[in-house]
Amino acid sequence: MNSEIAIRTENLTKAFGGNVAVNNLNLKVKKGELFGLVGPDGAGKTTIMRLLAAIMEPTSGNAWVAGYSILTEGELIKEEIGYMSQRFGLYEDLTVMENIMFYADLYGVPARERPPRVERLLGFSNLTPFKERLAGNLSGGMKQKLGLACALIHTPRVLFLDEPTNGVDPVSRRDFWKILYDLLKEEITVFVSTAYLDEAERCTRIGLIHKGTILTVDEPSSIRESLQIPMVEISSAKAKVISDVISTIDGVINVSMYGDRLHVGIKEKGIVDQVLTVIRGQGVEIEGYREIVPSLEDAFIALVDREEGKRP
Repeated sequence: MNSEIAIRTENLTKAFGGNVAVNNLNLKVKKGELFGLVGPDGAGKTTIMRLLAAIMEPTSGNAWVAGYSILTEGELIKEEIGYMSQRFGLYEDLTVMENIMFYADLYGVPARERPPRVERLLGFSNLTPFKERLAGNLSGGMKQKLGLACALIHTPRVLFLDEPTNGVDPVSRRDFWKILYDLLKEEITVFVSTAYLDEAERCTRIGLIHKGTILTVDEPSSIRESLQIPMVEISSAKAKVISDVISTIDGVINVSMYGDRLHVGIKEKGIVDQVLTVIRGQGVEIEGYREIVPSLEDAFIALVDREEGKRP
């Protein structure tokens, strides 16, 4: 395996009965990259994480993590990775320090190496003032940072994070991502799954996944630009009312609603006037409209529609 590739999958597939959770996944993640697996709940993100962490066997195909095969070298993979699941196993009746030391024992970190590692992990996660606090008394964001510290105590080469900021407040999410950026400076490969498209923008590259199938893999900016359709944003207090009407207009490719704003993908700019005329014909007031660059969410919706045959 190429020494610059941290993760590689080859036709990786996982089925549960008749349900294919991961469909023929072919993917390469570079060493030192922050790669995001992006998709809604049920898309297959957690299953992929478990396959790559060698805690679940594939139905077919193979994958290599840090140079080791998930089929034959699973125990070696576990020595090289950190894995933070959605429900990371913190012990709420232990203190912050006791949790970290427990995972140091679990990973076999030599006693002489522990003090500098623990001090460093507490420092960059801003947990030093709370090291004697019970984990059960920490906020959601602090629990996530403690979970990350525990996953990093043995200095893994690859770090798997399964929706690490789900349910965490915006400030804690921002702080968490700052920590991830710091890890990249140490050439740790970070593989993170998320349903938040704003978080996807923070990744080096992302893979958009839908129903177990990767729709595309690229830099976030390249995915947005690849949509290559004109798009306008229309603001109206009755956005929900007019959304269904607009979607029936010939030349409108897709319509997405964001509160009181609609993002309308169109075949050509000349269709805008027709769209506005139809809206006004419904007696709906338009508060404003402008041409916009498609967002990552717009691109994802368009790719899903294409996958399901709803658009060319």
